[in-house]
Amino acid sequence: MDILTRLKALAEPEYRAFQCKLMPTVDPARVLGVRTPLVRSLARELTGTLDAESFLRTLPHPTYEENNLHAFLIERERDFDRALALLDAFLPYVDNWATCDSMSPKVFGKHLPELWAHIPLWLGRGDTYTVRFGIGMLMSWYLDAAFTPEALERVAAVRSEEYYVNMMAAWFFATALAKQYDAAIPYLTERRLPVWTHNKTIRKAIESNRISNDTKRYLRTLQIK
Repeated sequence: MDILTRLKALAEPEYRAFQCKLMPTVDPARVLGVRTPLVRSLARELTGTLDAESFLRTLPHPTYEENNLHAFLIERERDFDRALALLDAFLPYVDNWATCDSMSPKVFGKHLPELWAHIPLWLGRGDTYTVRFGIGMLMSWYLDAAFTPEALERVAAVRSEEYYVNMMAAWFFATALAKQYDAAIPYLTERRLPVWTHNKTIRKAIESNRISNDTKRYLRTLQIK
């Protein structure tokens, strides 16, 4: 049984309708309606097999679930260089936030200097979800123990008209306010971000449980009318 046939066997029509509402950028005809844990389970089963190797070489995929399976297989890759190569080949075909945000290979944690050097290539690409992925990697790996103020500079330098890029930038800065407040707050007080991203950052920070009520009250005063 080929991979697409296996995915179709796991599909639920009612769940498909729910998924389509969450992903307005995806043609509903491309959505089967397979729950994410089932796709991840299939990725675990296929990892390291010839079927997985063949699947990873076959792009583009016709369905949303196949793209997610592709993402989950990359996430399980243990070789850093191969993970990067697979991502660079796959990211131009990603067409929605859910697939984009589902990939965070654990191997990256062992190669943070090399990942840091590669991220500008993603941020400089023109396709929406490659840029979003690059911002997501900065948020995942460089706001904690490996924090550097340059991570903030890199995201602040991104200029885009794309909603899904700007939303990720706002999410990044809201997270930075929770984790690296002193470094992040000047980007709001000095208005270093585009107005939309500035205000959305404040909104997301106010919604966060990781930010104190006193800080939230102060952030409200920084909103741009």
